[in-house]
Amino acid sequence: MTVFFIGAGPGDPELITVKGQRLIHSCPVIIYAGSLVPEAVLQGHRAEQVVNSAELHLEQIIELIKEAHAKGQDVARVHSGDPSLYGAIGEQIRCLRELGIPFEIVPGVTATAACAALLGAELTLPDIAQSVILTRYADKTSMPAGEEFASLAAHGTTMAIHLGVNHLSKIVAELLPHYGADCPIAVVHRATWPDQDWVLGTLADIVEKVQAKGFRRTALILVGRVLATDSFSESSLYRAGHAHLYRP
Repeated sequence: MTVFFIGAGPGDPELITVKGQRLIHSCPVIIYAGSLVPEAVLQGHRAEQVVNSAELHLEQIIELIKEAHAKGQDVARVHSGDPSLYGAIGEQIRCLRELGIPFEIVPGVTATAACAALLGAELTLPDIAQSVILTRYADKTSMPAGEEFASLAAHGTTMAIHLGVNHLSKIVAELLPHYGADCPIAVVHRATWPDQDWVLGTLADIVEKVQAKGFRRTALILVGRVLATDSFSESSLYRAGHAHLYRP
């Protein structure tokens, strides 16, 4: 018996991995995060038990897994995006280790990747940004020392900011000294879902644009010069005259 933590991707049922879909179709027990994972992702399953974990607390989820373990049943624990990022799987894994229940993580398409695809953007461009910082805005839960938002913004590289749309004015204020008022910023709402929407602007006007859209939750913020520039060097990989293992 194994618990499979499956990344279902950002919303589009076709963006789940082949392995993840196969496990959903074969596991007799499915526990899925219904607030973020559409039921269409589960289409074709033959599970005996399907449970929406949005209505459960941690102890109830673990109890369901223990019951499946006692019966020798594999569990598809389905999370949105990639479960290793803001998936709250760490606390579940800690419990499973204590109970001696085996588990496996099946990666998924991240919200950041989905948003970049919608915007037609590469998040790392030569001379512009070679790093991407994935973070969240501290509200009810504080950030560890050294990961304060202003400290991360000081790098000036591409940033993907989760759970921040309701604090957009504060985020912009902290970004401005490091990125400048003309820096491109995008807010993407429910990427890849049927009602997906987004707005692209600058730090000078994004707050007004997002207010006009009415985005309140389930939105990712992307900021960085990579979002609106054609002025960057070509990569070495495809440059004529650049030799490497596959192109002497």
